[in-house]
Amino acid sequence: MTNQPAALRLINSDREDVDYLRPVPHNIEAEQYVLGAAMLARRALDEVREVLDGSEFYRPAHSLIWDAITGLADRGAPYDPLAVGAALGRELKNAGGAPYLHTLLTAVPTVTNVGYYAQFLRDLAYARQVIETGSRLTDIGYSAGENGLEDGLRARVLHECATVTATDTRGWADATPLSTSTSKPGFPVWSLPDWLGEYAAGLAEITQTPADLAGCLALAVLAVAAGGNVWVKAPAWREPTNLYTVVVLPPGNRKSEVFAAMTAPLRAAEKVLEEETKPVIAEALITRRVAEARAEKTAKAAADATDPMVAANKLAEAADAALGLENATVPPIPRLYSDDATVEVLTSLVAEQGGKFAVLSPEGEIFSIAAGRYSGAPNFAVLKSGHAGEEMRIDRMSRSSERIEAATVTLGICTQPGVLARLGETPQFRDQGLLGRLLYALPDSLLGYRREQPEPVPDDVAQTYAANIGALVLSLHRLAEPATLHFTPEAEAGVIRLLAETEPRFRPGNDLAHMTDWGGKLVGAIVRISGLLHLAKHLRDGWDRPIEATTLAEAAEIGQYFTAHAQAAYDAIGADPAVADARALLEWARNTGTQRFKASEVLASLRHRFKKISDIDPALRVLESHGWIRRLPCAPHTGRGRPTAPIFEVHPEAAQ
Repeated sequence: MTNQPAALRLINSDREDVDYLRPVPHNIEAEQYVLGAAMLARRALDEVREVLDGSEFYRPAHSLIWDAITGLADRGAPYDPLAVGAALGRELKNAGGAPYLHTLLTAVPTVTNVGYYAQFLRDLAYARQVIETGSRLTDIGYSAGENGLEDGLRARVLHECATVTATDTRGWADATPLSTSTSKPGFPVWSLPDWLGEYAAGLAEITQTPADLAGCLALAVLAVAAGGNVWVKAPAWREPTNLYTVVVLPPGNRKSEVFAAMTAPLRAAEKVLEEETKPVIAEALITRRVAEARAEKTAKAAADATDPMVAANKLAEAADAALGLENATVPPIPRLYSDDATVEVLTSLVAEQGGKFAVLSPEGEIFSIAAGRYSGAPNFAVLKSGHAGEEMRIDRMSRSSERIEAATVTLGICTQPGVLARLGETPQFRDQGLLGRLLYALPDSLLGYRREQPEPVPDDVAQTYAANIGALVLSLHRLAEPATLHFTPEAEAGVIRLLAETEPRFRPGNDLAHMTDWGGKLVGAIVRISGLLHLAKHLRDGWDRPIEATTLAEAAEIGQYFTAHAQAAYDAIGADPAVADARALLEWARNTGTQRFKASEVLASLRHRFKKISDIDPALRVLESHGWIRRLPCAPHTGRGRPTAPIFEVHPEAAQ
């Protein structure tokens, strides 16, 4: 029996070589079923060819028949038993003869289960390969001489192992990243008014930073000027003109330089407003001192009066003086923005500055503070109310109460990718709508690709930017009452079309279905941006004329930009539960080396994430749709009882 194949020999090291005949894994009936089904239906043949290449058949005659079937199919010829027999020619006898080909057809009651049997044959073939490799490794081990390992022994062993562990991607398409977002476009600086877009593009060039940073800050600066001063009347609602923009960039991207340049006109405007207010503050201080003295004098006189009639008159005078003191308020020094503030301080600043304020910062500290860094609990009420221009009433134990009739806050923040990812760790941010209020930008960093000698910003472009922003801030700040912008009839029809086009995107399976909190505010954000672009186009009288359809179209293009980046941001945050669960499931498969699994096995291993089998279904659908797993055909169900639970196979490249 020394001529038996290596796969049939087991060597016992304790005795002389003894041959044990053990049947290698194979199943003739399954092979017959697959061949018969392939000859019966083109669909069955196509399904089988995704799994088998012909080497999986144990019986040599079946390999001959397979080659004949596939050869005929590739030529577009029929491959019924008569055609296959003719194609075999002299090999027909070795294949079992013509009657055997017809016998194969009778072995197929239905072609429905051909996928299962094809996968079964593939598994059996792999098992035989493992046995043969093990036998060859045994022979290689015994081939070592008494004087030690022969040269190249380790290489031969590694080669044999590589053949049996090589990645087999037959039937697999390339998997796609676990993401609901598409490619991220660059910021459309051409949608900004010329003077603003030219400066943003020039600043991006000289600092060698993505135009997204300067572009988003341009919108934030406009929002600082208009927020609280101008509203936009949409068809059935009103929007304030403040924005929450968040740019995500890693360290080393010169964020501070861009912030300093973009906000310079705001600082200059603050100084002008401060100088204008100094005489008013001085007069108010004198008026208050006089009111304090009068209140103190009348209160003392009322206290000293003994005659009831006199006391009543003095008390009335004291009350009038106290009311005068209460009304003798001193206006605050005008401020437009801060680069760092706690939530409590921000709330007070909003109240102090007439209901409007901004935070413009190259860091994302505001989010960690809102998450409860200092207070121990999330606190971002001013960010919720301040986005929509809502009334705020703040009562504190240790401080006087504050009332803000219409709070409008603007955010122009640049933060790091890690901060963005951690936003999802504070559930209240999603549950109470903060994530849905942010306009995200996730540009690609230029680190490693920056030019040493970029073009400087032309002086006239920089001067025009500074002059226009300063004029806009001062003119809007001096409005006696907040202005309301309206759309032209054509532009208003455009807003209605945007609503109609956006609504279906919230339905299950569509691109905004998992982020309705953000998508529900998309059209409102476009309305706000259209108002800002309109004011930037018409610096002198923008609040006195309607917003045109072309301006709305430019705002809608910026809205498309923010939509794509919001989808990428929600992926990074893990805001789509199905995608987050899919990532966790795939990570489990990678870490454990799992190639096939049932949902019950996932449940047993990831109990902390999934409470019941049905909780796993969304993650499985995501992994299937992205090509990371595939559902194997189930075994034919016979008799009573529940059908076999589906088995999923992991993409061979998942481990990489």
